[in-house]
Amino acid sequence: MTELPARQPLLPDRMQQGDFFLCDIFDAAPKADMAGMEHPIFSISTKPDRNLRRYENGSNFVEITPSVKGIATVHDRDVLIYCISQLIAALNAGRDVSPTLRFSAHDMLKATNRMVGGDGYNRLRAALQRLAGTRIETNIVTGGTEELDGFGLIDDYRIVRESREGRMQELEVTLSRWVFSAIQAREVLTLSRDYFRLRKPLERRLYEIARKHCGAKREWKIGLVKLKAKCGSSSTDREFRRLLGKIIDEDQAHGHMPDYAIRMDEEGKNVLFISRGSVPVPVEDMFEGPLPSHAHEDARSAAPGWDPRYLEQEWRRWCGIEEIEPKHPGRHYIKFCESWFTKRGRPG
Repeated sequence: MTELPARQPLLPDRMQQGDFFLCDIFDAAPKADMAGMEHPIFSISTKPDRNLRRYENGSNFVEITPSVKGIATVHDRDVLIYCISQLIAALNAGRDVSPTLRFSAHDMLKATNRMVGGDGYNRLRAALQRLAGTRIETNIVTGGTEELDGFGLIDDYRIVRESREGRMQELEVTLSRWVFSAIQAREVLTLSRDYFRLRKPLERRLYEIARKHCGAKREWKIGLVKLKAKCGSSSTDREFRRLLGKIIDEDQAHGHMPDYAIRMDEEGKNVLFISRGSVPVPVEDMFEGPLPSHAHEDARSAAPGWDPRYLEQEWRRWCGIEEIEPKHPGRHYIKFCESWFTKRGRPG
């Protein structure tokens, strides 16, 4: 007679799963995906934003459809920043990662400078609802992949454990393929920790834009109307100028904007972002990944007349400034050469 296996005295641990990444890096540098910094995906409104929005920049477009809860806000983005920061830190440490993350709600609130308490947990729950409900259609490529179908910023979330008082303790969040592709391709930039101290949604959006476009350069200029569009503002030009002017006045008085000072010309038509010198780019931070053997030959076709070795150095330096570590260096280098030639033409 075959003996039945002895029953274990404990029930199986149903919390053990191998398909999620456990967030346990407490000092991970804040990082955000560049596509989200470049384009106005998040609402800067302080009220529920339920307006369908479409933004176009050249051949790129992004269309955002809200849920009944409204479009995900710039402050809701804190959840994504926390997840991205954890995954990038893990990749840098040589660890395997997954688009599904499990983390402590308390740790996430502390890391993003949020209040820890009943209201903080309620706001976090609302943020998750908006992140999951907001739908996006875009042709913007992340990690070499173009997602033309509609998708959310997160695919889903669930509260794994709650306290007896009903407060969430552990969460599980699954990032969309679009966001996870950007992480795998390291299409991210490091943010100042003071980003989480900025009170106004517009201030956060301005910092994101400056961090993406000014980077480590001395300064960067943009027209007011174009800046308003990149911010995703629905205000009139006059009202946007007033709101921006108030932030500029406060920055001149207190220097509170991280990494960049903001100024406007006398006519109020152009905005200048000036680096405070706090985003250094050492030479050793130039991208050093290998290129395929045919890369220089392809570069000659992509940028006729230019020395491919010179373009390679410019590309490696640019990747360092923008903190890009391409997943497919060869394709990324050729795309850079094509863009270089489009802007400058033949040398001389």
